[in-house]
Amino acid sequence: MKPLSFLCRVVSAWVVLSTMAGAAASPLTDAQQACLAKAHREDRHGWIHLQVAGAPSERGFQHGYLLAPRIAEEIRVRAALWKHETAMDWSWLVKRAASMFTPRVDPESLAEIDGIVEGMAAAGATSSRDELIAYNGYFELDWYWWPKELKKLKEDATLPRKEACSSFIATGSMTRDGGIVLGHNTWFSFAMASANVILDLRPEHGHRITMQTYPGWIHSGTDFFMTDAGLVGSETTLGGLSGFDEGGIPEFVRFRRATQDANSIDEWCALMKAGNNGGYANAWLLGDIKTGEIARLELGLKHVALERTRDGFFVGSNIAEDLTILRLEADDDDRDIRSSSIARRVRWKELMQRNAGKIDLALGQRMLADHYDAWRRSTRPSSRTLCGHGDEESDPGPGDVPYSPGGCFDAKVVDTQLAKRFAIQARWGRACGTPFNAARFLARNPQFDWMKGLLKDRPRQPWTEIADGK
Repeated sequence: MKPLSFLCRVVSAWVVLSTMAGAAASPLTDAQQACLAKAHREDRHGWIHLQVAGAPSERGFQHGYLLAPRIAEEIRVRAALWKHETAMDWSWLVKRAASMFTPRVDPESLAEIDGIVEGMAAAGATSSRDELIAYNGYFELDWYWWPKELKKLKEDATLPRKEACSSFIATGSMTRDGGIVLGHNTWFSFAMASANVILDLRPEHGHRITMQTYPGWIHSGTDFFMTDAGLVGSETTLGGLSGFDEGGIPEFVRFRRATQDANSIDEWCALMKAGNNGGYANAWLLGDIKTGEIARLELGLKHVALERTRDGFFVGSNIAEDLTILRLEADDDDRDIRSSSIARRVRWKELMQRNAGKIDLALGQRMLADHYDAWRRSTRPSSRTLCGHGDEESDPGPGDVPYSPGGCFDAKVVDTQLAKRFAIQARWGRACGTPFNAARFLARNPQFDWMKGLLKDRPRQPWTEIADGK
């Protein structure tokens, strides 16, 4: 851990910015200084490596204080995106989300959220429990709850498809050393592609977690994680699912409890299924480095599928593999290779078969950066390649928008040996390293001029290892 003096230097510039914006940071009490002494923040190649420890309120305070300006900025951007997409005010969503979600958030998670609010306030930024709950549950609200609400206002309402993430997990004879190799890249609109926090969370009770996340979130959202129970995992969203139960437990709550409390793949899956509200429906790729077993949990609202093996692979590209989920809950056409999810599934299976017995960290990095378009049958960055380039796509698949400013915005790989020492290899920005210039994009695509001030540059960054103490 770094000394408190390091932490104070890190946040000093933030206090100045907060004061310029009209907020004032509070002098730290002795108890707050002692709390922050348990934390550590380090910025490396576009990533923020944040270590927090202690009781729930302490972890939250450390998180909120050390990331206060980033959290405030992400909420500003998310509110602007929500307003443009729905024509509804952010405050309206916050109120509705708090009413629906707060009674179903466990006490430990609420205490951590309250700690984030307190930490932000001490650093000169303002938020609230209700706002952070809406912010943490944004994907569930935007993709699952809001479509149901919108149909009350607009009967023929349609929303863009939820295609986000490419991932694989392999073990046994598929990998070079017989251990587990997991790889994942995340896709979203670049305006909200801000999950550059690698959070090392050390709770008083339950398992230590390292996960990629957004500033101010108590869960992952990109869902790339490992725990000291020996579990590693990732997910890809099941793009064609939309079922939602307002009386269920939010996905962000279930994920956090499963990841902190589970000792095995079976326990993790059981905790994710309990109280399932259908929000943020994913195909979860899981591994247990103690046994070499891997699994794929596909979690719809009504149907669940679990596959597992100690010698093979699973892939994810936003299309359900289980026929029951695919036919009875999804609206996907699994034959239409113009669709990003189908084209990427074809490419994943080709790459896995071609590279059986060779998969390691280096190969995982290359596969996540792959630019082969299975529909066009050519190598060209597009919205259908494993490293997605929506901003360069003039002829996207059904339901997608030409030149949409989004796609792949990161890449991460981990294997058994890295996971044993709580380390990952990660690249911020596209998996292939191609930079994104916001001003140049907006000049070429004036249909997105409303995103000025929301889109940010994404310079080329190298692969880097992020580990305890590094």
